[in-house]
Amino acid sequence: MLSRVSYNPDVLSCIANLSSDEVFTPPDLANKMLDLLPSEIWHDRTATFLDPGCKSGVFLREIARRLDVGLELEIPGRQQRLNHILKNQMFAIANTELTALLSRRSAYCSKIANSRYSICDDFEDAAGNIRFERVDHTWEDGRCRYCGANQEGYDRGNELESHAYEFIHRDSPEEIFPMKFDVVIGNPPYQLSDGGHGASAAPIYHKFVESAIGLSPRYVVMITPSRWFAGGKGLDGFRERMLKESRLRNLVDYPKLYDGFPGVKIRGGVSYFLWDRDYSGPCTVQTMWDGAPLGPPVARRLDSYDVLVRRNEAVSILDKVLAYRVKGLPETKWSERVSSGKPFGLRTFFHGKDSSKGLKQAVKLHGSQRISWLSRVDIAQNADWIDEWKVLMSAVQGTSAAVETQFLSKPIIAGPGEACTETYVVAGHFKTEQEAKRCAIYLRTRFVRFLVSLRKISQHANRGVYAFVPDVPLNTTWTDQKLYERYGVTKLEAAFIESVVRPMDEGDE
Repeated sequence: MLSRVSYNPDVLSCIANLSSDEVFTPPDLANKMLDLLPSEIWHDRTATFLDPGCKSGVFLREIARRLDVGLELEIPGRQQRLNHILKNQMFAIANTELTALLSRRSAYCSKIANSRYSICDDFEDAAGNIRFERVDHTWEDGRCRYCGANQEGYDRGNELESHAYEFIHRDSPEEIFPMKFDVVIGNPPYQLSDGGHGASAAPIYHKFVESAIGLSPRYVVMITPSRWFAGGKGLDGFRERMLKESRLRNLVDYPKLYDGFPGVKIRGGVSYFLWDRDYSGPCTVQTMWDGAPLGPPVARRLDSYDVLVRRNEAVSILDKVLAYRVKGLPETKWSERVSSGKPFGLRTFFHGKDSSKGLKQAVKLHGSQRISWLSRVDIAQNADWIDEWKVLMSAVQGTSAAVETQFLSKPIIAGPGEACTETYVVAGHFKTEQEAKRCAIYLRTRFVRFLVSLRKISQHANRGVYAFVPDVPLNTTWTDQKLYERYGVTKLEAAFIESVVRPMDEGDE
C-alpha cells in the first residue's frame, strides 16, 4: 500500500535515466513542483491530474500520496479512497511501453493495473489510467508536421521506438482522455535529433507546454531546460509568447549545471513554472543554487526585455545600462559591431596550408586549435577587413566550472593580413591597433561579461549575446570602476557583478 512516510531508499531517486533527453525527475524535485499548487487541491475529490509525458510515474505517485492524506476525512475507507484517487483523479500518457510499465508500478504498485497486486481493485483493464499507444510521425517533405523530426532518422519499423509522443502528435490532444483536467504536470522529453551536422537536435519540450496550456486546465506545472529564456533552436516564437504570458505565476530557476538533475548535463540549467489560468499579473522568480534559494523571490514582469533575465539582482543594473543616453539618444549595442557566424565565409573545419610559402598575398588564418595560411583570393566575404585590426572572440565556449563564471574567452587581437574561420566571431574591426587593444580590454571587463551572461544561456557566444553591451567610445581605456561610475552602478550592485563573474587572468582562454 502507499506509504505516508519517505521511502528509504527511494527507488525512483536511484534509477538511471533513459537518455539525456528523457530525464527522470527526482522525487524531491517533483514534490517542490507540486508545492506550487494551492494546498486546497489535495482536499478536492473532484480535482483531476494529467502527466502527458510520463516516464517513471513519480508525479502520479506523489500526487496519490498527497490526495491519500488530504481526502482521509471525506473518504475514510482506505481502499475506497485509493480506488477513487487512482481511477477518477490521476491520468497519464506514457512516453514508451517501458515507461508505461514503470509508471504503473510506481502509481499502482503493479505494472498490471487490474492484477491482484495492484493497490486499486477497481480497474477493468491492464493499463488503468496510464496510457501508451504507439503513434507514428506524419511526414511532410521529410519532416514530421507535428514535432519536426527528420524522416531519415525516425521513419523506422515497429521494432524500434518511434518517439512520436502522442500528446503532441494529435490535432486535438483533449480527445486522448475525453475530460477536463484541473492540473497538467510533468517533465516532457526535451529534444529530438534533427538530422543536422553532428549531434544537432531540435527542442520539443515547448510543444508539450503549448499543448498543455491549450487544454486550458486550471494549472500547468512543468520542468524544462532553461535555454528558451534567451536562445534555443526554433524557440523564438515560444519565448515571445511565454514572456508575454500574464498567467505565469511562479518560475523557479536552476542555472547551475547538474543542480536540478544531479549527474545530468543540461547546458543552461533547468527551470519549472506554475501557469495559473485564472491569474493575471507579474511572475514571481526564484533562483536556486546548490539546492538553496539565492535571495528572496521577486515578482516582476517577464516581458521587459526580449529575453528572460534570470537573476533578479541583475534587473536594476540592466535598466540603468539601457536607460543611459548619449546626447539624448540611447547608446547603440555592441552587437551591431559583431560579425555574423562565418565572418570570412569559412567553416570551422576549414584549414589552410601549414606555411605561407608559395601563397600569393598570404593571409594568416585563425582556426580551430591551429593557425594555417591561405591566399587572399580564397576569402570572398568581408575581404576588406583583412587589412584592418580585428578582435576575435570564440564563438563557442566550453562548459568547465571556470568558463561557467567567465562567459567569454580571452580576446585575440588579429592584425592586418589575418582572418578567421567560424570558430570565432569578429567582435570589432578597426583602423588602428590602439582601438583594437582598447576593445579587447573592454571585452575583458567583468561589467561586459556580466551583461553577456544575461543573454548567454548555452556554450554559444554569437552576435546576440552582446546585445545588452553598450557601444562605448574607444577614446579611453575602460575599467570596471569607470564603467560602474558611467552607469551609476552602486557598490552593492558591483559586488553582485563580481560575485557572478570571475576576473579574467592573462592566461585565460
